[in-house]
Parts: sequence; structure tokens; C-alpha cells
Amino acid sequence: MDKTTRIAVGGDRPYDVLVGRDLLDPPQLLPGAQRLAVLYAPPMRGRAEQLAERARMAGVTPLLVEVPDAEAGKHIEVAASCWERLGAAGFTRADAVVGVGGGAVTDLAGFVAACWLRGVRWVPVATSLLGMVDAAVGGKTGINTAAGKNLVGAFHPPAGVICDLAALDSLSPADLAAGMAEVIKCGFIADPVILELVERDPAVAVDPAGPVLRELIERAIRVKAQVVSGDLRESGAREILNYGHTLAHAIEKVEGYRWRHGHAVAVGLVYAATLALLEGRLDAQTAQRHRAVVGALGLPTGYRAEAWPDLLATMRVDKKARGSVLRFVVLAGLAHPTILEAPSDELLHAAYREIAE
Repeated sequence: MDKTTRIAVGGDRPYDVLVGRDLLDPPQLLPGAQRLAVLYAPPMRGRAEQLAERARMAGVTPLLVEVPDAEAGKHIEVAASCWERLGAAGFTRADAVVGVGGGAVTDLAGFVAACWLRGVRWVPVATSLLGMVDAAVGGKTGINTAAGKNLVGAFHPPAGVICDLAALDSLSPADLAAGMAEVIKCGFIADPVILELVERDPAVAVDPAGPVLRELIERAIRVKAQVVSGDLRESGAREILNYGHTLAHAIEKVEGYRWRHGHAVAVGLVYAATLALLEGRLDAQTAQRHRAVVGALGLPTGYRAEAWPDLLATMRVDKKARGSVLRFVVLAGLAHPTILEAPSDELLHAAYREIAE
């Protein structure tokens, strides 16, 4: 039988992240729940129905709630429709919400749970690589608005997180590679062994049947767990997890959220490294390593040159900005993240020119 790894996330409301295969039993993480709202996007209908059946066997009444796939589901209208379903079913504070799917679905499920009755328990069942190593861990929930990505949300830690590795078997190679952008991020900010494992054999690193991908997932989760355990509300050290994300979120908005999040993060990582290099904080070898590792997985390393004015305007409303002051997470060396505050427009544009297509 496949082992289950438990990774502890500390803080005021500690919980475990379970990593293994064929893990579909959220009721065990939600003792006392009488009803379970299972939010899922259409591609995950079969998995959600399996989970609902497990709930029934445990004496819990499931409520299946289908939501739009990917970023299309992260809208206030979708959240409102979920709350209407909870109200019609008589959900109380003793009940719970489960999000089955990738990062978009778990972001939505967590936000729905955070707001219903001012907070009910919830469990993300991450079925994508991106969801496992990033969105499902840390208690950040949210939806998108016309102004930008994840600008409305709440910090609401889950009762536990389930990372079912069996779900990765059916992911497309493109989705697996995109999810690796968040793994690579963890390598650059905290755990260089991640980079070494990817560089050794990029194809093996994204093989869902092999042990290397599992090790990469567990290492990335441990990086995030360690950071969020000491800073739930992103008031300090947690900001380092946004490495590469300031430009990435701007690209996603400019693209109308049609780009994969991991593709945008990949470009954002290369940009942040270039920014640190030009500012004199990062050595050329480590900066070039970003481009090499990202490129080895077939991820993009640049973006459209003519998009710069729109990207800059969007970055100015980034969550890490303070007033009109832009702030970037950059490296002062491998695994040494720091904050670059108020870079000049000239520096920002110069770095972008280096990666522009």
C-alpha cells in the first residue's frame, strides 16, 4: 500500500497536509460534520461523486455543487450561487465545504467557506500539481475582480489538505509542466535541492509515476508550510512566496486569465531574477539559472514587448504594493529572498526589455 506523508502546518490553527495516492476521505478531517458541500469543476465530476459516496458511507450528507472550470469560477457571482445552495440546504457552523480540483476551485471553496456564517470548516482536495504545492496550502482564499487577480479574499486556514497523487496520472504534460513553476520558485527561495532534481533530468521530474515528482511535491509543500506557519496573514516572511508573482499576476490579467498561472509565474521568475541582476543584488550565474531551469521544462521565459504599459499599470495595484510604491520579491543570492522597494520605472522597463519577445 502506498504510504501517506503528513506535513504539519503550524500557527494558531495547525493542520496537516496529506500526500499520497487514492486519498479521498475528507470526512476524517471534519469530525462532527453532518453536511458536506463538495465544490468541483466539470472535469472533476467523477472524483467529486466518489468523494460524495465516501461521505455517505461515513454518515455525512453530501451536497454536490458544480462550478465553472479554472479562473472562470473565481467570480463573486459564482461564490454567491454557492452561498445560495448552502442556505437552501440549511448549512450550519457544524457543516463543512470541500473543494475538489485545481487551485482555482480550492481558492473559491475556501472563500465560500470563509464567508459563510463568518467561517465554516473546509478541506481542499488538490488534484493539480499547482494546487498541491501552492493554492491548497496556507489558508489564502480568494476570487478575481476586474481590477486584478485575488484582490478579494480572506485568510482562512483549512481543517486539513489532501494531495491525491493519483490525480496527476491524468494531467496533461502541459499542466504538469505549468505546475512545476511553483515548485521551481520554492527551489530558488529556499530549497536548492529542488533545482538540482529538475536539472538532473527534467523529463523524470514531471513523471507522475516516478518517485522524483513526489519528492519535489513534498519538498515544495514543506517550504510553504514552514513559511506560512510563522506568517499566516502575509505581514512579513510570507511575502517571499510571491517570488515572480507581481509580473505573473499582471500577465494573467492582461491575457484575460487565458494563460496558465504556471506559465505566467515562469516568466515572472525570469523577470524577477533579471531585475535583481540589473539592480546589483544577484549574480549573473544564478540569474541565468532561472532561464535555464524554466526553459528546460518547456515553460515560457518572456512575454510580448508591446504589453509593458498595461503590465506596469496592473502591477501598481498588486497586493504587495504600498500606496503607489511597488515592491518586488527578489533574490540577493540563491535561497536568499529579499524585498526590492520602489524600483525606478527605468529599472523596471530595462529588466522587461531583457525578457521581452
